[in-house]
Amino acid sequence: MPNPTVSITDAVTGDTIERPMTSAEMTQRNTDVKAWELEVQTASDKAAADTVSKAALLTRLGITADEAKLLLG
Repeated sequence: MPNPTVSITDAVTGDTIERPMTSAEMTQRNTDVKAWELEVQTASDKAAADTVSKAALLTRLGITADEAKLLLG
């Protein structure tokens, strides 16, 4: 797979230069993608844990989600 390109546009002239990423830029891109994927997975895991916690709380209280909305709304 060829390297992605970098596009640089001169704001004054509007000229655009496109070139392949250097190996350092590609390494940084891969690092950034992995960090983003980890962040997304962490957020997804937290959301799932929050959903389970809310369900457990509703069960302990003996009420449904709709009843909780009525009480809090």
